[in-house]
Amino acid sequence: MTQAITIPVDSEIQQAFEQASEEERQELQVLVSLFFKEGWAKKNVVEVMREIGSHAQERGLTPEILDEILQDE
Repeated sequence: MTQAITIPVDSEIQQAFEQASEEERQELQVLVSLFFKEGWAKKNVVEVMREIGSHAQERGLTPEILDEILQDE
């Protein structure tokens, strides 16, 4: 069961969120969920980024694939 939460943000963030697509909003929901479920709230940003990178590599992400993804953006 999914529950809603309220997070205070500045007006620029609110506007960006309101203009985001449904897909972008769902991706943000996943990130927030992972942030707390994986215990990332207790780690610094560098630790979280390393952990995300390790998980991505374990799932087959290579520097070449990442470069291709970034080129598409």
